[in-house]
Amino acid sequence: MSKQNRNLTPTTAEEALDLYLRERSTDVTGSTLQAHEYRLNHFVRWCDGEGDVENVNNLTGRDLHRYKLWRKEDGDLNKVSLKSQMDTLRVFIRFCETVDAVESDLHSKIISPTLGDGTGQRDVKLDSEEAEVLLDYLERFEYASFSHTVVLLLWRTGMRIGSIRSLDLSDFHPDDQYLSVRHQPDTDTPLKNKGNGERYVALTTAVCTVVEDYVDVHRHDVTDEYGRDPLLTTKHGRPTNNTLRQTVYRRTRPCRSQRDCPHRKERERRVRSHY
Repeated sequence: MSKQNRNLTPTTAEEALDLYLRERSTDVTGSTLQAHEYRLNHFVRWCDGEGDVENVNNLTGRDLHRYKLWRKEDGDLNKVSLKSQMDTLRVFIRFCETVDAVESDLHSKIISPTLGDGTGQRDVKLDSEEAEVLLDYLERFEYASFSHTVVLLLWRTGMRIGSIRSLDLSDFHPDDQYLSVRHQPDTDTPLKNKGNGERYVALTTAVCTVVEDYVDVHRHDVTDEYGRDPLLTTKHGRPTNNTLRQTVYRRTRPCRSQRDCPHRKERERRVRSHY
């Protein structure tokens, strides 16, 4: 434990978060404030548990690095999600400095992941020629359809099918460009990693545009059996995991999006059987 600075005011992580949220509530949107509260609640949880930080006066750069490693493992976060978590933490710690809760300039010791030119998206699979052909095909011939939206979200975010299925309309935040992924097992949308899988997923402007157009034009105005409003819908409500999986299987067949069919089926036949 580091030596406590006599000029600091003893403060718990919960108290610091409460002060921060009350301060930010006057200058950010409700959805942004909610996003910050969600991310920082994990930090409070760490302080109360594995971090064993009863007083944030004692936080050090090493503590913040330990939290970064813990949060990445705890939430199974990709680089984009971890960056959003650490960027928010840096803003929070900077605020804590202004209210004499942590040592001066502590925020500068937070190392946030650096993203490449594909800022804000996880697109490992889209490096392949086949995936680029598929996305181009869907963009041209099935724009903002159910299939286009499902495939685009899966590839651009790296989310699991169960996570995509769990999304409600209210989990899509186009203004702030992110999705809220929540574990709700009591209403049939559990996440594989349960509560640890809850997170915010960054979206690009282009992806947000497609999802908005899907909602405006192709989304069925239906609720599921629990009264929730799914983001992705069929005529009967929230799609099953199998429906989503079969949608991906159909759309990733070379016959659907590439010029040459490996099974030597004629293009005309493939067009007539368009789903």
